[in-house]
Amino acid sequence: MKLSRDAEREFVSAAEALKHDAEVLRRKRHNPFIKDGRVDIDAYIEFVTQFNEFINHSPKPFRKIVDRDMRL
Repeated sequence: MKLSRDAEREFVSAAEALKHDAEVLRRKRHNPFIKDGRVDIDAYIEFVTQFNEFINHSPKPFRKIVDRDMRL
């Protein structure tokens, strides 16, 4: 299907507008676990703890890992 020049310009203009909007959203994105450019582990643990309480998820009991040769 062949597009007219006006239709092609309209598609290109719409694509450029979408790219610009995506860039604005990317710049304004906020990650609540990043503080001063570093990951805030305490904020993450607090979030997970409160979320687990919210969904009534009981924590699993701690089990010590016993292995002499641990490889990743």
